[in-house]
Amino acid sequence: MLEKFREYMGNHVTLSLEEWALISSKFQIATFSKGELISKVGDTHDKIYFINSGLARAYTLDGEGKDFTWSIYFNDDNAHMVNLFLVDYDSFTNHSPSRLEIEALEESQFVYLKYEDIDTLSVQSHNMLLFCKTMADIAYCYLHHRMLDLQSKNATERFEDFMQQTPHLLEKVPQYHIASYLGITPIHLSRLKREYKI
Repeated sequence: MLEKFREYMGNHVTLSLEEWALISSKFQIATFSKGELISKVGDTHDKIYFINSGLARAYTLDGEGKDFTWSIYFNDDNAHMVNLFLVDYDSFTNHSPSRLEIEALEESQFVYLKYEDIDTLSVQSHNMLLFCKTMADIAYCYLHHRMLDLQSKNATERFEDFMQQTPHLLEKVPQYHIASYLGITPIHLSRLKREYKI
C-alpha cells in the first residue's frame, strides 16, 4: 500500500533501505466512503494524508452555510498536475482549528503520518527533513499560483488552465464544485463547456 508514496518520495530524495524502513514503519492507512467527512471545521489537523486512490475536496462555509471549494485532491495518471497531500497546512503547522471541511468525493484510500511522527522522523533522517521542506515549498507555490490566477485571470483563462491540467476531473467531480473551485457560477461553467463543445 506504500508503493505510490515510496515512488513519489523517490522522485525528490534518495532514501537508503534503512531510512525507508524507519519512515514506512510510521505510516498508517485510512479509507473513507463517498460523501464521508474526513475532517470538519474546528478540527485541528494532526495528520498529513497522501492519496493512494480516490478523490477528495476541501471547502469552506460562509455565514449562510454555502460552501466554496478550496481545493480538489487527487492522484491520477491522466492529470498534467497532481495534488496529492490532503491537509490544512495552517491548522497542521500552527495546531489551530481548521476553517476547512474535507470530504471524500468517491471511495478513497490514504496513507498518513501523524505530526509527531513527522517531527521525529525529520530529526532522525536528513532526507525526510529535505522531503518535508520540498513538500512545503510545492504547497506554497501551488497556493501562490492559485491565488494569483483567481485574481489576475478571467473565467475563460481559468477554465482553459483547468482543461489543460485536469480535464478528467470534469467527469468525476460535481459541476457545482468545479464552478466554485474556478470562482464562477455553474451557469457560467455550462456556457464555457458549450463553447469548448464538451
